[in-house]
Amino acid sequence: MLAFIARRLFSGALLLLVISSLAYFLMFFSSSNIAINILGDSATIEQLKAKEVELGLDRPILDRYLEWLGAALQGDLGTSWFSSEPIISALLNRLPVTLTLVIATIVLTAIVATILGMAAAVKGGIIDRIVQILGIAGFAVPGFVVAIFLVTVFAIQLFLFPATGWVPFEEDPVLWFQSLVLPVTAIFIGAVASSAAQIRSAVKSVLEKDWVRTLRSRGISEGEILTKHVLRAAAPAGLTILSLQFVGMLGGAVIIEQIFALPGMGFLALQSTGVGDTPVVMGVVVVTVIIVILVNLIVDLANGWLNPKVRVK
Repeated sequence: MLAFIARRLFSGALLLLVISSLAYFLMFFSSSNIAINILGDSATIEQLKAKEVELGLDRPILDRYLEWLGAALQGDLGTSWFSSEPIISALLNRLPVTLTLVIATIVLTAIVATILGMAAAVKGGIIDRIVQILGIAGFAVPGFVVAIFLVTVFAIQLFLFPATGWVPFEEDPVLWFQSLVLPVTAIFIGAVASSAAQIRSAVKSVLEKDWVRTLRSRGISEGEILTKHVLRAAAPAGLTILSLQFVGMLGGAVIIEQIFALPGMGFLALQSTGVGDTPVVMGVVVVTVIIVILVNLIVDLANGWLNPKVRVK
């Protein structure tokens, strides 16, 4: 087990190195006029050159990357070129917003998708057809379209929930919940539709196994077979689907946070990319990849615990 964890962490570290390198060099080639973005159009040529020297933009890209990498390995992600805010502080202020949004959505998705998927696989008929149709619709309808619809109907027309903004839980739990309802729903609708369809296929595949018929022939109740045996056997496939959904939600949060004006990492990444704030973008990339690596590791360990056939070694 420890050897497996060590191997996964090592491969995750290599992945983090590769992705951060690509992101850094892509930012170099896609960003331009950073000094003008910081100082404004009224800045003189001397001021612009001085700012470039201050930021190290006059140095070779490889030297700048190696300097950033060395500092990052020591836990220093630098400061924002525009606000001078330490990157660690900026991320710690915004990470809870994104994680709250994604975790709340994935938990809700896991519960509802499991119920719908199992019902479709066991009952069949109209429930099965509805789940399959919803699965296709979940892939076809973009999350931002759902978000705009929700804001228009439930915030602007019905005044049931706030259209934008975020209230921390410690300030007002009720307003915190209300500020989460629409963005969570916007991501949840697409996620639960596709997840339910995938879980339905996984459960249906398990139900066709010979050992399920053997359990029934022994007189074991259908409820016990479903909850203790079938659900456990289908769980690895379901966890894999949900882990992919989690990763997709981290990316989708960029648009959702923009629409609902949530001060999360996605909102921060989009703003920073637009102006070429490389340190902030790199900080977001590093934290996001670390979260993805940890989620995949947890899913692999959970699969090994649920299914002895895939025990990690």
